[in-house]
Amino acid sequence: MLAASLLLTACGAAWNDPYPADERGQNILYTAFTERPKHLDPVQSYSEDEATFLYQIVEPPLQYHYLKRPYVLEPATAAAMPSLRRYDAQGRELPATADAARVARTVVEVRIRPGILYQPHPAFATDEDGSPRYLGLGAADLRGVRGLGDFAHTGTRELEAGDYVYQIKRLANPRLHSPIFELMAEYLPGLKDLQAALVEAARAGEGAADADGSAPAGGSDPGWLDLTRFALPGVEVVDRHTYRITLQGAYPQFLYWLAMPFFSPVPPEVDRFFAQPGMAERNLTLDWWPVGTGPYMLVENNPNARMVLARNPNYRGMPYPCEGEPGDEAAGLLVDCGKTLPFIDKVVFSREREGIPYWNKFLQGYYDASGVSSDNFDQAVSLTSQGEVSLSEEMEARGIRLLTSVSPSIFYLGFNMLDPLLGGGPSKAEQERARKLRQAISIALDMEEFVSIFLNGRGVPGMSPIPPGIFGAREGRAGINPVVYEWRGAEADGRPVRRSVDAARRLLAEAGWPNGRNAQTGEPLIINLDTTPGGLGDKARSDWLAKQFRELGVQFVVRPTDFNRFQDKIRQGNAQLFFFGWNADYPDPENLLFLLHGAQGKVRFNGQNAANYENAEYDALFERMKAMPDGPARQQIIDRMVAMVQEDAPWIFAFHPKAYSLQHGWVHNRKPGAMVRNTMQYQRLDVERREAARAQWNRPVLWPLALVALLLAAVIAPAVIHWRRRETATAAPAAPSPASSSPAEGGAP
Repeated sequence: MLAASLLLTACGAAWNDPYPADERGQNILYTAFTERPKHLDPVQSYSEDEATFLYQIVEPPLQYHYLKRPYVLEPATAAAMPSLRRYDAQGRELPATADAARVARTVVEVRIRPGILYQPHPAFATDEDGSPRYLGLGAADLRGVRGLGDFAHTGTRELEAGDYVYQIKRLANPRLHSPIFELMAEYLPGLKDLQAALVEAARAGEGAADADGSAPAGGSDPGWLDLTRFALPGVEVVDRHTYRITLQGAYPQFLYWLAMPFFSPVPPEVDRFFAQPGMAERNLTLDWWPVGTGPYMLVENNPNARMVLARNPNYRGMPYPCEGEPGDEAAGLLVDCGKTLPFIDKVVFSREREGIPYWNKFLQGYYDASGVSSDNFDQAVSLTSQGEVSLSEEMEARGIRLLTSVSPSIFYLGFNMLDPLLGGGPSKAEQERARKLRQAISIALDMEEFVSIFLNGRGVPGMSPIPPGIFGAREGRAGINPVVYEWRGAEADGRPVRRSVDAARRLLAEAGWPNGRNAQTGEPLIINLDTTPGGLGDKARSDWLAKQFRELGVQFVVRPTDFNRFQDKIRQGNAQLFFFGWNADYPDPENLLFLLHGAQGKVRFNGQNAANYENAEYDALFERMKAMPDGPARQQIIDRMVAMVQEDAPWIFAFHPKAYSLQHGWVHNRKPGAMVRNTMQYQRLDVERREAARAQWNRPVLWPLALVALLLAAVIAPAVIHWRRRETATAAPAAPSPASSSPAEGGAP
């Protein structure tokens, strides 16, 4: 009976299905997240974990083309690409090719498309007379409210230029601590004046008051700073669908910022709705429930377990792109040309704290895509002797596909140029000896081996600060670092080969350290790596580094410390060798080459140049390059800058990480690209194929249960039979005794 009941149960859905039964067969994308998002307010959010959600909800005026590489900006909510006009100090308009030094101000004008609507939201709900329905809420009104879905009424309205201006003002809100405030204030000086005014207004409690001091209609909200009452010089609304930003000087990279959530719209009424007393205690904030015009809206936010995006019913629908880069058509990425987005109705994110459950659910078909971690790398990927990557046979048998892309990032070992040993003294001879020492170490540390051992080959050895795919990066022989590599083979089919340790030893001797000892005193050369636990300071990596240095004859010491102390060392210039990384904010070489700009020196200016590298020629070229449009002239300057840092070697250009992603065969239109983050609307699912695969891969194996049931029956049966016999014997009638059955004494037959 037990075996039969198990078989009957198996006729239904898979026993291990982690999702509700009413979601089966629906057009839902299932994925996972490992780290809970800290900020979903677009004025604060600045991490990849948060971008996964936020970019599907809010819409800046610009976006990246989904398929084209190198990355290309295109309008999102903007009706066309913004117009840029440059002026000199006398107010005369300059041509686009004018030298950046002549540009006093740049005027950026953005016109947005009419008719774009926000997602349904209670902040837009109105009463019969048109007044806001949910303003002036008290404790009784909020009783039982735990999410936006608990409000019975919603509304919407058209996107306006003023919403973008309002968000730019929010960058200066002292309560929000936007991470880009200082950077933007360099080009929008009015932001600092606005912040000072907002600080004073908050102190005086004037944020919600009208200009005459009276309370605004709908009730006063003391927690709300009404930014519409404050001017921001340089940012203005031209008309309902147009706004204008005036930047100080030339800053062509500003257009890339217009593709980030920092410059997405925030309606003032939404800001005010969330500022009401009692809202924050219920996690009813923009930081928890972002509001936008994008293809999806957040309908469930439980960052410890599950987050859900649902289709925005008010989304206007954008067409799927009809062109991309070579190879996209063959890869099936243009099949949906012109079809209306989004294709998927809902996206369910489940929290996975451990890698093994994440991987197992992907193999069972319960996650539609997965990354490749070190734990499952060998199961998923095979490496040829030439280092080429392919899927394992197991993955191919399941119809799984592998997507790879080089991330727009650089990891490097930085030399502190203020250190007397590594940076040299004031004389040219001392600086030359230090340069040769840095070059020797750069050659000796075999980054190809490091990537192979510690990253499973998921990285491209660095030749310069600029990753492949970013303008300015050179390919082939023209792109190698000639200090560290030499070209072997013919021009067409050759490859870069790291110079030998003997070449490094020669440079070390020329630097005054033959065989790793001072030529005058004989003292050993000691190089210290300053790090934090878990970085290069862990035992396996530090042992590998020590081995590399030993081959050069140099002693190597790891100086691990806690994160705060490490940061103090970097800020004060007390580190010697350190390991850093940088993810490009936007696909422009300026965002990488600035890491070696003298004006960004960590010690002198608290900038991002942690190596404290200074080179007058490099700095002058950087100032010219950063404001130039892409083209041969800009490439020529970049080539010279790259050659200088290759020769000076303030960094060991370690590697550019390579992203590996797996997807099931029923997922279509996925294309890797770290800069493109509003990706959910482009993806499409074959739900029937997924359901069939799940049923096949998760079919219960019942014979072991049946066997266990039979064994249990075999063990129990003798006891049951014995018990039944005793019961039967006890229940039988008693036999008559001899006395009662004999005839009466003296009786006759």
